[in-house]
Amino acid sequence: MPIIRVDGPKVTDLNKKREFVETVTDAAASLYALPKQAIVVLLQENSPDNVGVGGQLIIDRPPEKEAE
Repeated sequence: MPIIRVDGPKVTDLNKKREFVETVTDAAASLYALPKQAIVVLLQENSPDNVGVGGQLIIDRPPEKEAE
C-alpha cells in the first residue's frame, strides 16, 4: 500500500485539499496499477515558523514579489 506524504504550507480551502488528494491518488493508482482504495495520502501542514530554507526560517524571509 503506497503512502504519499506531502509537507507544505497550510491550505484553508477544504475543496482544494479534496481536489489535490483526488488528483494525487488517481496518479498513484495509475502508476502502481492499484485500486484507489490502496493509496494513502497524508497532508502535513507546516507554519512558516516551523520551516527553514537555506538556514533561515521562512517567517524571517522577505516577502516574495508576485510575477507580473
